[in-house]
Amino acid sequence: MKAKLLFPLLALGFVVAMAIYFMIHPSYQKSLEAKFYYETGEYKEAYRLANEAFSMDIYNRMAATIMTQSQTSMKYEAYIKEAKEYLLEINEIVSKESISEADRAKIRMMSQIMVESYKKLAPSVVTDEKLVKEARKYYKNFEQLLEKVSR
Repeated sequence: MKAKLLFPLLALGFVVAMAIYFMIHPSYQKSLEAKFYYETGEYKEAYRLANEAFSMDIYNRMAATIMTQSQTSMKYEAYIKEAKEYLLEINEIVSKESISEADRAKIRMMSQIMVESYKKLAPSVVTDEKLVKEARKYYKNFEQLLEKVSR
């Protein structure tokens, strides 16, 4: 009977010891905080905290993962921000009565930049699906725009 209880008690003790270590180790505390910021969409703060946690303990895989994922998400955010800025600029050009050949070339260049920039993005399984979908939407818009101005 004692042997049947010994293994589960040892396993439970090991899990409790791991949880305590995880909660009191400063590197993992920062990692948990970074994870919170990552999940709330504050990727710069998540990256900063994960970087601090990783510099405290280079074997902290949680910190390394959050750092990498935050970088990926920040790239998506930058792409979306740039796409919005370019679309505002393109809308100003298109709102004119006539579009010059120089304006067409400018639109073509902006569209090419955005299409090529999108191809460099590499989402992972944990990248926020909302960011990925929004970036894909802008990519499709610029792809269609490029096709129209290249005729």
